[in-house]
Amino acid sequence: MSASKPLIGISTYLERTRFGLWDVEAAVLYRGYLDCVVKAGANPVMLPPVGTWTAETIGFLDGLVIAGGADIDPAAYGADRDERTGQPSRDRDDAEFALVESALKLDLPVLGVCRGMQVLNVALGGTLHQHIEGHNEAPGVFGHTEIAVAPDTLLHGILGDRTTVQCHHHQSLDRIADGLKITAQAPDGTVEAVELEGARFVVGVQSHPEQDIEDLRLFDALVDVARRKA
Repeated sequence: MSASKPLIGISTYLERTRFGLWDVEAAVLYRGYLDCVVKAGANPVMLPPVGTWTAETIGFLDGLVIAGGADIDPAAYGADRDERTGQPSRDRDDAEFALVESALKLDLPVLGVCRGMQVLNVALGGTLHQHIEGHNEAPGVFGHTEIAVAPDTLLHGILGDRTTVQCHHHQSLDRIADGLKITAQAPDGTVEAVELEGARFVVGVQSHPEQDIEDLRLFDALVDVARRKA
């Protein structure tokens, strides 16, 4: 572990980006993730969807965040693409599946955010609903949903019985992968959180905790476990 602060890796994605004089493809990440990790007492490390991610190459990390973003390629869970599913980014899918697999081998604490929870489920053999209504008010606008948290779970110890979260998604978990258990749901039954049984801290949330830098409960919990890296 870092001599002073835990190192938390965060997955990034490739997008056409304008900055300064340039209009080029770049590895990008919403700054909220960085600020939340820093405010929780750790140092963020941005992980691009290029290179080779194995247990050996991420062994310097103390924790991992799989960030939100675009839809996973349905081929990854054996489905045909629905017309409402976004165009696949297989480089990102492959990189994040490899990051999850490597983190689990190392017993690193993992937080999956929105797409990140879906990556966790698919990486472990689960499937997704390719389209649901009511959780995406408008492009770029986060909705608010009150979720009920299951007792006797890691998430319950962090968030309590109920909490209001910010959401922006049109897909959700369908078949839950072996080893994962549902820990929170929205009023319409949508799976809002899962955790991996037997792991120190592997939590996925369908919401976007990085959007509220004043509510660091999930990031604080991740960093607290990262300080005690096995």
